[in-house]
Amino acid sequence: MREASVERITKETKIRVRVDLDGTGACRVATGIGFLDHMLEQLGKHGMIDLDVAAEGDLHIDCHHTTEDTGIAIGQAVAKALGNRAGIRRYGMSYLPMDEALTRVAIDLSNRAYLVWKVDFPTQQLGQMDTELFREFFQAFAQNAGATLHVENLYGGNSHHIVETCFKGLARALRQAVEIDERAAGAVPSTKGTLSE
Repeated sequence: MREASVERITKETKIRVRVDLDGTGACRVATGIGFLDHMLEQLGKHGMIDLDVAAEGDLHIDCHHTTEDTGIAIGQAVAKALGNRAGIRRYGMSYLPMDEALTRVAIDLSNRAYLVWKVDFPTQQLGQMDTELFREFFQAFAQNAGATLHVENLYGGNSHHIVETCFKGLARALRQAVEIDERAAGAVPSTKGTLSE
């Protein structure tokens, strides 16, 4: 069972996350930010990851801390659930269309954190969220999941569609990368013999 729970408590946020990498996409998400909840539900549903997120944050200031810390906690939970990463496919990629928008996402669960983010939004805000915060979420997730993550919006004109393709693209790429490769016979997918360093 590749499940993990993480609790993150700071002066700015209190977040509890549980993931099941072999789930059915069942989600219970409550961050206090409606649009972020919607995107995290996409991550779980299209990644076939059961995802429970309960977050309380200093939303009276803005959405930054809650968004970033939620990315941290989800990334940590994914890394914990992966363990030594033996037997996984490690790599995943998705081209995700939504109406006029198309985004490419590629991930390597190498335990080397890196984000390439080539996404511009036509608007500065979606709901109560500043669109610049989506990069903060993806950065926090990649850093804490131990993932090299490339996200590039190839084109699009609607900010909602663009960000949704980013989250769904991550979901589909992550689903491939965490999948158990039966041919690998439980081996760590690296010539180094380890993905823990």
